[in-house]
Amino acid sequence: MYQILVCDDDREIVDAIRLYLEAEGYRVRPAYDGEQALAILKNEDIKLVLLDIMMPKLDGISAVREIRKLSAVPVILISAKSEDADKILGLNIGADDYITKPFQPLELVARVRSNLRRYTALGGIVPQNVIVVGGLVIDDDRKRVTVDEEPVKLTPLEYNLLLFLAEHKGRVFSTAQLYEQVWKEPFDGAEKKVVVHISHLREKIEINPREPHYIKSVWGLGYKMEEQP
Repeated sequence: MYQILVCDDDREIVDAIRLYLEAEGYRVRPAYDGEQALAILKNEDIKLVLLDIMMPKLDGISAVREIRKLSAVPVILISAKSEDADKILGLNIGADDYITKPFQPLELVARVRSNLRRYTALGGIVPQNVIVVGGLVIDDDRKRVTVDEEPVKLTPLEYNLLLFLAEHKGRVFSTAQLYEQVWKEPFDGAEKKVVVHISHLREKIEINPREPHYIKSVWGLGYKMEEQP
């Protein structure tokens, strides 16, 4: 039974998260500020940290910096939509994921489960021709895709589009570039074909397709596969 540290200065949020996670069989250790969270992490066997950004004494961003001096345990930031800049900073300095308030219980549990699976996986050696992007795994030899260890059924075009983006994660491609690379035809202005396939992929691999974790839109430029911490 994994022990999860939940830290938020809002006790009602901590209590709610505790109910969700304990219903899934996890043990929850509550904390209400960054300093308290660090003290618990130093003295207990914590497998994952859920950490609010805006907190007294030691905010979430500063707490992430300190946590990374102590442990490689997964850290999921809890943020408000207005805290996008802090969220990005947190990911850059060592957080593994984020969830935005207000969140759905199923999404919270899915993100916790995903990060725990990656953290506790044995070995860590990625076979040849296997691409791993966070919880997304593409086995090109077997033409098999899983997200958080769950198989995903894709059409050949969807698979090729996903594979191309994953092979070039972090790079932005226009719809014309994606069409030429994946459809293997000169771009004829059929932008809608690419947009529809991106939409279908998101429906199949994203926890919340409206707030995609993997395939990101870059306004006015195109799409990219987001590099995961």
